[in-house]
Amino acid sequence: MEGMKVAASGYDFQPAHAAMQRYVDGNCLSGFSSAVLVGRELVDVKCIGWADKEARTPLRTDHIFRIFSNTKLITSCAALLLFEEGHFQLDDPIEQFIPQLANRRVLYRNATSLNQTEPADRPITIRHLMSHSSGLSYGLLDPGTLIFNAYNERKVINPATTLTEMMDVLAVLPLVFHPGTSWEYSVGIDVLARLVEVISGQRFDAFIQSRILGPLGMVDTGFVASDRDRLVAYYAGADMTDPMKPGLTRIDEAPYAGAYLRSFPRLNGGGGLVSTLPDMVALIRSLLPDGRTLLKPDTIRLMMTNQLPEGVWIRFAAFGELRGRGHGLAGALILNPSEFDHPAARGEFFWGGAAGTQWWISPETNTAGLIMVQRQMAFAHPFAVEFKRLVYEAVKRTR
Repeated sequence: MEGMKVAASGYDFQPAHAAMQRYVDGNCLSGFSSAVLVGRELVDVKCIGWADKEARTPLRTDHIFRIFSNTKLITSCAALLLFEEGHFQLDDPIEQFIPQLANRRVLYRNATSLNQTEPADRPITIRHLMSHSSGLSYGLLDPGTLIFNAYNERKVINPATTLTEMMDVLAVLPLVFHPGTSWEYSVGIDVLARLVEVISGQRFDAFIQSRILGPLGMVDTGFVASDRDRLVAYYAGADMTDPMKPGLTRIDEAPYAGAYLRSFPRLNGGGGLVSTLPDMVALIRSLLPDGRTLLKPDTIRLMMTNQLPEGVWIRFAAFGELRGRGHGLAGALILNPSEFDHPAARGEFFWGGAAGTQWWISPETNTAGLIMVQRQMAFAHPFAVEFKRLVYEAVKRTR
């Protein structure tokens, strides 16, 4: 835990801690864990509540969390390591490496059948995959749509299949838009993980272990929990449509029985890893300036640069178009702060997982942070918005 030593500072994070304690006391969160960095210096670490609410196990910094889509940061870094070595260019068509994804077809805008398609006007590039502008989908966030049903009927996300088999399934499914013309959260980062396997000749887990997890000392990060007794309990809220309604129900077997406790064929690039607060601090610190970095400084700057065409914004079915939100090569960007963001958040680079684990890097304020909770579909929960605003305010007041 040497990397978790908190430096003495004049920052007052008590308002942020108190706010998170209210979420735990109000039975909206079982526990809350966080870390804040100014530069590379750790200035705050906090654990509130329970790792296991029923057993009354207090949350500690060494507890293991399901990080879901935070996995995408590690996958993107893996691909960018190969990019730095000259194995590909960002605008190379993915079909050069994964032939199954050639000759894409695109659904008509108002299609009612998967047969109502036209040829894609360009191939999917690696840049498209990394920025979720490939036209691929996920089958998670737009229930009832034609493509949602198709992805689920064909089990695109299936722990019993390999990444290679996933490519075969994607090969027969149409895209939802022409590559590079829009944004949709997708399995593109799983395709990226397969790209890493093809280029490196290694299984995805072996590659990230040798090139990222091992070198950074991320000893508790992997597709199986290193110590099941330290795996935090997972909960669902009382009402998916009302995130502030009190009540938590334990759902340890989600998203499928045995997840994170035993190996499965699928080595997801888009989700599936577990990690700890110290491990994630090590990863985030490796992407910050003024020290040894995982990637070259120019690559990190490129990673944090908007890759979407002008006028294209992030868009989720539940929230619509999020104007002012762009996407880099490993996460989203706040190009123009919304009414929910702190004004100092302009330029923030961020992403998170479905259960509420989140990271952010703010080049403008020279700060970064991590949040780790285990509540289903908590990526956009009010607790995270409030915590980040209070952290920005604490740093601002001290400067």
